Amino acid sequence: MDPLRQSPSPSSSRASSPRTFSCERLGYVGIEAVLDQLKIKAMKMGFEFNIMVVGQSGLGKSTMVNTLFKSKIWKSTMPGLRVPMPQTLQLHSVTHVIEENGVKLKLTVTDTPGFGDQINNDKCWDPVLGYINEQYERYLQEEILITRQRHIPDTRVHCCVYFVPPTGHCLRPLDLEFLQRLCRAVNVVPVIARADSLTIEEREAFRHRIQDDLKTHSIEVYPQKSFDEDINDKILNSKIRERIPFAVVGADREHMVNGRCVLGRKTKWGIIEVENMAHCEFPLLRDLLIRSHLQDLKDITHNVHYENYRIIRLKESHALPRGPGWVNLAPTQSPTPTGTRASPGPGKVCRWAEDDSDEDF
Repeated sequence: MDPLRQSPSPSSSRASSPRTFSCERLGYVGIEAVLDQLKIKAMKMGFEFNIMVVGQSGLGKSTMVNTLFKSKIWKSTMPGLRVPMPQTLQLHSVTHVIEENGVKLKLTVTDTPGFGDQINNDKCWDPVLGYINEQYERYLQEEILITRQRHIPDTRVHCCVYFVPPTGHCLRPLDLEFLQRLCRAVNVVPVIARADSLTIEEREAFRHRIQDDLKTHSIEVYPQKSFDEDINDKILNSKIRERIPFAVVGADREHMVNGRCVLGRKTKWGIIEVENMAHCEFPLLRDLLIRSHLQDLKDITHNVHYENYRIIRLKESHALPRGPGWVNLAPTQSPTPTGTRASPGPGKVCRWAEDDSDEDF
């Protein structure tokens, strides 16, 4: 018998997906109206975007956030005003609702004052990673309820902007250690802070050294090559990857230049316009985070980073709960006596994680 025409085995008797054919329409149906329906629904619900800024004090993180959204999200420290340095890394979050042309954006910004400011910065990344995982855990606990909310509040960090000091040399060991851990849990966009302190030649040389360091240490920052969905994404993201890290300058004050009002920093040599590509690459950062990749940042957070966390947590669970409507997950840290994580038990939750990781339940 022809091996290509063997009878199907019992395991292969599953019904195949139906073939799809294109048909000739006899007139206008109105299918395109679904786009208007989605737009109306999205504008009613609004959007959520959670961003974290990480870097040493004095690199202009608060000013950069204000510049990105042209709002007073964070109160910048006045020049010359001494602020006590925090003894340990602290995380501060603030939420604002920004509305533009009828579109509402619920923006949550998390700052990390105290990062890298101590003499001993050993494991200074733990509070940051702990906060990111805490938001994943909070979303997971809401998601696994049998009777859950129609709209689960999303506090997960969609993007982390990492501010690299403008040393002009290369990434520090602290930067490398932190980025290696951070890029596994969240979308990371590194930027060269206060780029106006470097000449154009120094800026380009510094960028190439950082790119070499990222490649040498296998640090994959956003946008990741493996997530390019089609040729158009590949072309666009390749251009972005060539310019990362962006050399940026932040400013939340307006100045008059040739009869027009611009955002910029005034020096005795002139005014540095933050939205002028001849002065800095702030427009590239703004377009990436807001105008072209905001939804993609949220999709990768949900489908990749959160999904990885969800699978690990469900594999740690050993059985379904006895109480109504709650899955009793094991603690986030469950080391065995040898210091390693315990292997998942043969519970039903583990099978969900392995077989139906793409389905809601």
